[in-house]
Amino acid sequence: MADIKKEFGGEDEESVKVAELHRLEQGSRMMEEFVQEFKRAARESKYKRHSLIEEFKWGMNRVIRKKLIEAEHQLGMVE
Repeated sequence: MADIKKEFGGEDEESVKVAELHRLEQGSRMMEEFVQEFKRAARESKYKRHSLIEEFKWGMNRVIRKKLIEAEHQLGMVE
């Protein structure tokens, strides 16, 4: 990201944070580690709550995300 910023310039902190949120993935890390990194990136993104939740879900480990989505459907929480 630093290279892109240097090459093209003009990126504000909010845009950098949004791009960072898009690329975040839990992978094989513990959830606590992913949560901390996500919170750090989210602070200056200016995303609204719903958008942050969606970004968080898509960054989660695929298996965990699938279980969460299934549970939301069963509980009728999905819009």
